[in-house]
Amino acid sequence: MDENPLLPPELVMFARRVVEANRAIGRRVAVAESCTGGLVAAALTEIPGSSAVLDRGYVTYSNEAKTDCLGVASDLIETFGAVSIATAWAMAQGALRRSRADVAVAVTGIAGPDGGSEMKPVGFVVFAKAERGQEDRPDGEHRIFDGTSRSAIRLQAAMCALELLLPDQPYAPAVEAP
Repeated sequence: MDENPLLPPELVMFARRVVEANRAIGRRVAVAESCTGGLVAAALTEIPGSSAVLDRGYVTYSNEAKTDCLGVASDLIETFGAVSIATAWAMAQGALRRSRADVAVAVTGIAGPDGGSEMKPVGFVVFAKAERGQEDRPDGEHRIFDGTSRSAIRLQAAMCALELLLPDQPYAPAVEAP
């Protein structure tokens, strides 16, 4: 472990598990991130040898980036919102289509401290997972993290996204909020 780690140790340890498990089966991954701002990709690239696993990462923070980089339809975002299962699924599908990965995970949410609503409060984060050969099976779920800060919500979201990249992992993020 580095003496001065760039990222929280629990995130790096989880990323190491993801890289090792995927490398063992020769599986490549892609990530499409919004509220985590590249934190998932940063955690994966913190691990030596991650280039054998991480094909690419997209940080699509704006709606325009989701449309331009991942092919998410602007009318889908207008209808359901940027923070929705429909948008997260389209992000995961776009990352899979535009990469050589076997599996892609997308994350979009409201990290706060502003931007929340009654229907989608601060801490509301949506995840989606798309696997090559199963593109017609949408997988998506939302979680509400009770974070004490923007950083805490982003960390919890990144941990959940990493969990979804574990091989043979059933869809349902199970990482509990710290």
